[in-house]
Amino acid sequence: MDCFRQGPNFLVIVPENCIDCSMCVPECPVGAIYNEIDLPDEQRHFIEINARLAAHPDWKPITRSQAPLPDHETWREVANKLEFLKLA
Repeated sequence: MDCFRQGPNFLVIVPENCIDCSMCVPECPVGAIYNEIDLPDEQRHFIEINARLAAHPDWKPITRSQAPLPDHETWREVANKLEFLKLA
């Protein structure tokens, strides 16, 4: 669906392009993708962050399947991930 955009160390889903099929949810190797109706309350702030970053002009669409980043397992349990967010 070309919904995903990739930044330096973060992926987002373009809300306007997403058809809410939820096919990406089980594909995420660390369980970081939720359908918006299933999003835990403590993560609801990511809705706004996702929408804002999806419009970032330097973040390019992902148009084909990619392997997970090599350190994806390391980040699974990291709290406060936003402290590490790189925008450019």
